[in-house]
Amino acid sequence: MATIASSETDQATVKSGRSFRVPLGLVSYLQATPLFLILGFFFLLPIAMIGVVSFWDYDFAGLYPAFLTTNYTDTLGSWVTWKTYLNTLKFTVIVWGLTLFIGFWVAYFLAFHIRRTSTQMILFLVCTVPFMTSNIIRMISWIPVLGRNGLVNSTLIELGLIPKPIEWLLYSDFAVVLAMVHLYTLFMVTPIFNTLMRIDRSLFEAARDAGASGWQVLWNVVIPLAKPGMAIGSIFVVTLVMADFSTVQVMSGGQSASIALMMKNQMSLLQYPAAAANAVVLLVVVLLMVAAILRIVDIRKEL
Repeated sequence: MATIASSETDQATVKSGRSFRVPLGLVSYLQATPLFLILGFFFLLPIAMIGVVSFWDYDFAGLYPAFLTTNYTDTLGSWVTWKTYLNTLKFTVIVWGLTLFIGFWVAYFLAFHIRRTSTQMILFLVCTVPFMTSNIIRMISWIPVLGRNGLVNSTLIELGLIPKPIEWLLYSDFAVVLAMVHLYTLFMVTPIFNTLMRIDRSLFEAARDAGASGWQVLWNVVIPLAKPGMAIGSIFVVTLVMADFSTVQVMSGGQSASIALMMKNQMSLLQYPAAAANAVVLLVVVLLMVAAILRIVDIRKEL
């Protein structure tokens, strides 16, 4: 009788436990809720507020809640805005191309020509040393190098290669591109290096056994397998360059413009709705560029 009673109790306990069991589908949603709340509050809500403010009216006295499309028509209907976007896209394409070229070969050297893992990590950390200082300090450090009486001009004059200082080395588009390449190359090196380290080295041996040369191995094996890392690095560089205003302002000496710098100037003049409209347009442009990169390369292999 005791055995029968205990079995009935266990069955009742099992039944009662089943009655309080949470469905597996609901468990997944509950686990994702904290992340959704954090992203919603710190990411989605600010973007939504920018979108709302972009339709407001404003004057020198303040902001007025409304639903006007004037800010977008003024932004998209101005030739200055289009010229600024073209200038920003020019910087983006040039910096992306240079960082991709430099970043790939740096990552290739670290991954395939440095045998010891400890040496790889040391060299990789050396690349990160400049990031221990702020962007402004790293940009200002180029002024004694590229200035009219800087290191480059002084050296070239002393060697007799040029009769007078080169003016376009500083406060020009060249200086802007150089500073951006210096600032953002590491964002291309890191994902490409991570991708190259995952490549099975036996593929190289198989390609060489099939009669492939070094360049054929690079073109047909290494580069295709490194595309996910290139795509991730490209997303980093494109988004950073499109949103950069300090580099353009400092290194061009105010002689060049970018869309982020335009928004910064609008906010300094308290034209927040106009700046918000520009921010929404810039966000759409950047998302389209990222979508184009993701259409070309599948980065799920890297995630």
